[in-house]
Amino acid sequence: MVSDQHQRMFKSNNVCVIGAGPSGLVAARELRKEGHCVVVLEQNHDVGGQWLYDPNVESEEPLGRNKFLKVHSSLYESLRLISPREIMGYTDFPFVVKKGRDMRRFPGHRELWLYLKDFCEWFGLRQMIRFNTRVEYVGMLDYGEFGKDLKWVVKSKEKKADQKVVEEVFDAVVVATGHYSHPRLPSIKGMDSWKRKQLHSHIYRVPEPFRNEVVVVVGNSLSGQDISIELVEVAKEVHLSAKSLNISEGLSKVLSKHKNLHLHPQIELLREDGRVTFVDGSWVIADTMLYCTGYSYAFPFLDTKGIVVVDDDRVGPLYEHTFPPSLAPSLSFVGIPRKLIGFPFFESQAKWIAQLLSGKRTLPSWDDMMLSIKEYYHSRDLAGIPKHYTHDIANFEYCDKYAENIGFPRLEEWRKGLCISALVNADSNLETYRDCWDDHELLQEALQSPHFTQLNST
Repeated sequence: MVSDQHQRMFKSNNVCVIGAGPSGLVAARELRKEGHCVVVLEQNHDVGGQWLYDPNVESEEPLGRNKFLKVHSSLYESLRLISPREIMGYTDFPFVVKKGRDMRRFPGHRELWLYLKDFCEWFGLRQMIRFNTRVEYVGMLDYGEFGKDLKWVVKSKEKKADQKVVEEVFDAVVVATGHYSHPRLPSIKGMDSWKRKQLHSHIYRVPEPFRNEVVVVVGNSLSGQDISIELVEVAKEVHLSAKSLNISEGLSKVLSKHKNLHLHPQIELLREDGRVTFVDGSWVIADTMLYCTGYSYAFPFLDTKGIVVVDDDRVGPLYEHTFPPSLAPSLSFVGIPRKLIGFPFFESQAKWIAQLLSGKRTLPSWDDMMLSIKEYYHSRDLAGIPKHYTHDIANFEYCDKYAENIGFPRLEEWRKGLCISALVNADSNLETYRDCWDDHELLQEALQSPHFTQLNST
């Protein structure tokens, strides 16, 4: 089945890309460069995906439990990048400082959105995008031998109230819908009957609504720490509940500095009267529960007849986190891996997909792909890594190995170095790492590298 598909030389395909965020934009560019006809369907009014800030969250269910969310972006107003801008850019479009804009090395979220708009403008991508268009259904067109001449039905709808559903057929679909929208919620006894305010950080925007409140922040992620530091300035008390009390030096410094910020172990019980009891027996009466517990993968529009499933945040089976062996290359995913330097990796995924669809490259056999996936799962199990971290990479070697599939350049050493120095600095200096750093030599190496000097010659 798959070998037939692989032997057939694809030329130009009609390809639908779902989402115009960082992964969808670079996918569209690479597909067009490879000669494909591309339509990008984007539910919002502009490009950026997660980086298109949306302050209007009143219409969203506070815990984000609806199948289709009304709000896509999870950015809060004060959010700044956790990585230095030098490492963030696509390989041929550096994230340079521009006069009159946010010139900091760790800028606010708007600056990255403007970078994505610049990228879109520079490469003329806007003409491929249909804005305000929500994808409601993607499924296989049921004809021919399975896996051969596979085509996809895509049903979409413009957001205006009276618009009809538009049905189209494509040769291939690239799913690029991001992974920071659908809240992953903890399971806490009493959570469903708790009468006071509960929300997921997906709809947290500004600290003001929490003035003079007692807030319990659940989850010691970077966003949980960031939001706690911000809330401490307005809330009466902030209680941070963490899985482990073995915390970083940076968080220790913050706790000793703020008398109204307290660290607790996990929560045992929420009582209807507002009492929050922790597993060590301590308790507080809280006004608000704020869950900074991360996000789940969700593709509510996608119907693969059970071939691709999400099981405890493992999207699978996916060869190299990108291709479902039974449906590749006509169905692929860009942007699923986490804990890596995102934009260059999405770019390498996009190039591989585009070249597979044009017939320039082929995938291994179905058996070999399935074996590779099985071995990957096994290695994670042996290392004791929970299933919901399947797509957390945290490994530069993997990114380099992935890039070799398409002859894509390896990550520059300065890029890796700057990434690690920021992580180390954040670990020690949580409140100041974005503005005080000691990686000047690496920074100079970066700025003098071909990545940054290439634009001078264009």
